[in-house]
Amino acid sequence: MQRLKIDQDIKPLSEVRTGIATFIKQVHDTKRPVIITQHGKSVAVLLDAREYEAMQENIELLTDIQMSLNQLEKGAGISHKDAKEKVLKRVLK
Repeated sequence: MQRLKIDQDIKPLSEVRTGIATFIKQVHDTKRPVIITQHGKSVAVLLDAREYEAMQENIELLTDIQMSLNQLEKGAGISHKDAKEKVLKRVLK
């Protein structure tokens, strides 16, 4: 996802409501989100679907990494050598 450009990517709900197709095209073309405001406060984010999916995948990966690190800290992990042996046994069967 591209970095937000404040002067272009923060829009009031009234403007988005009247020109939604334009904003959908904008997020698709720029890969930047549009922050939608109501009464001067942010209330929603319009994202390209592929960018959203990529974010979800990244979150999932980072969650898995953090869980693995927590398990290693608690001594629940196995050595690289043992992991390699287990994988090779399964693959070579």
